[in-house]
Amino acid sequence: MIQEAVEIKALTKVFGQGENAVKAFGPSDLDINEGEFISLLGPSGCGKSTLLLMVAGLLESSSGSVKLKGTSVTGPRTDIGIMFQDNTLVPWRTVRGNIELQLELRGLNVDDYSERIDTLLQQVSLSEFSQNAPYELSGGMQQRAAFCQALIHEPDTLLLDEPLGKLDAMTREVIRRDLQTLWMQKKQTVMLVTHSIEEAVQLSNRVVVISPRPGVIDQIFEIDLPWPRDLEVKNSPAFSEYVMQIQRIFQNYGVL
Repeated sequence: MIQEAVEIKALTKVFGQGENAVKAFGPSDLDINEGEFISLLGPSGCGKSTLLLMVAGLLESSSGSVKLKGTSVTGPRTDIGIMFQDNTLVPWRTVRGNIELQLELRGLNVDDYSERIDTLLQQVSLSEFSQNAPYELSGGMQQRAAFCQALIHEPDTLLLDEPLGKLDAMTREVIRRDLQTLWMQKKQTVMLVTHSIEEAVQLSNRVVVISPRPGVIDQIFEIDLPWPRDLEVKNSPAFSEYVMQIQRIFQNYGVL
């Protein structure tokens, strides 16, 4: 039986009050099944990141509700993994030390996760850099280390807020592949905020299109393409058709 990992019901967020109130998101509903990879796609300012922060419990909703595995989100959650555009690596710790820090903050025994740290570092090609400081790594390598941070405590739900947004095109493609590989191995429930239509189609089971502010969930695309989404799949007519369908929506919004 498929279980809903995330349930979003009539969710809204309004900043400010009275004449100065700004309606940032909603109302909208969205149900996400366990193991799904969902991308939130929309123009700047539409409320994508606001929605993600409400799911994480880092931002209080104005109305409506969010549930994770049937439990209402009423504050910050420690059972999720979260990653932002700017990584959270601290400069005074090594790559491995930064990953261990996530365990320490959750009160977990670092020694119990030693083998998992080794495995994650190997999967993202950082084994030989485990004792390096973050400033000694490229931007792409820093983001790989940040993925390890987000995954080390084996969360069932992973929230990603434009983690590839500042990377060059080639590095971004490599890390997309790494992210896809990691997800295919463990099948966490993933919500990814992105501005890239191609990225959303490549990585997702479903692409959720959010309208310009005040953002509401406008359309949802089921992406029926084989895994892994390698270069052959990306060059297929079916892939191009999904991208074009979504581009047309943004053209209608007047943002393309």
